[in-house]
Amino acid sequence: MGKIAFLFPGQGSQTVGMGQALAQSEESVSETFKKADEVLGESLSSLIFEGPQDQLTLTTNAQPALLTTSIAILNYLRQFGFTPDYTAGHSLGEYSALVASGAISFEDAVYAVRKRGEYMEEAVPNGEGTMAAILGMDRDKLTDVTETVSAGGNPVQLANLNCPGQIVISGSKAGVEEASVKAKEAGAKRAIPLDVSGPFHSSLMKPAAERFEAVLNEIQLQDAVIPVIGNVTASPMTGAGEIKKRLVEQLYSPVLWEDSVAKMLELGVDTFIEIGPGKVLSGLVKKVDRSARTFAIYDADTCAAAVAALKEEKE
Repeated sequence: MGKIAFLFPGQGSQTVGMGQALAQSEESVSETFKKADEVLGESLSSLIFEGPQDQLTLTTNAQPALLTTSIAILNYLRQFGFTPDYTAGHSLGEYSALVASGAISFEDAVYAVRKRGEYMEEAVPNGEGTMAAILGMDRDKLTDVTETVSAGGNPVQLANLNCPGQIVISGSKAGVEEASVKAKEAGAKRAIPLDVSGPFHSSLMKPAAERFEAVLNEIQLQDAVIPVIGNVTASPMTGAGEIKKRLVEQLYSPVLWEDSVAKMLELGVDTFIEIGPGKVLSGLVKKVDRSARTFAIYDADTCAAAVAALKEEKE
């Protein structure tokens, strides 16, 4: 059996009711939701379980909500005795990965991502920045397009390199719109505007990153017990100092997801377990390497199926 990686989803995977059934039947799961409520001094859990969806989707709520749900499901999975060789998370999901790897406590992570969400929201006035998915174009060509547009005074850059042929760009509204047109002219199949509240992972997030560094100085980061494949470098990190530096850079740097998956494959990972709502990352892994095994665990049934398949293999 090859190595196992635990993957954690980022913003966009949130849905009302996520984790609720598990929380009703499992003490370890409901405790996680209660802890998040205590840290934030508000009932995040009722927003997660009851909605409304538009409130849950606000960056300031979605970030702690996704982290809490992912860690609650992780706590449930842990009783079956699986330990990953690596962890990774997409953007916000990197914080869940860091909790899973022992680099940050769950409580500190909930506090940090709530602040991260607030600062990201406040960095750029609503409507001035946006993101778009560009399909069917390679990164070098798209980089040429974004650099040309940025040089003209409307900043835009590659934000999420998700899988071959799927790259998200981010920046000023004018920059993203112009780059979307130019990308299609240069051969991209489609340009899809994303319904996001800001230009995440672009240079416009630098003010948020500066404010956020102060939050990271307040909390305790330890060396990771399990290496985390970082978004910024797509390579394993364990040292607390490097982790902190990369979390600041992550706000305005591209998420190198395709490269991160390729790195884990190169390190001998053949089984990817996505922990948290949805199965977006499992799909992206398959687009990088069709032969990789993926499991998405988001409730008791999906957990049971994954555990049965993995145990069978061990025997």
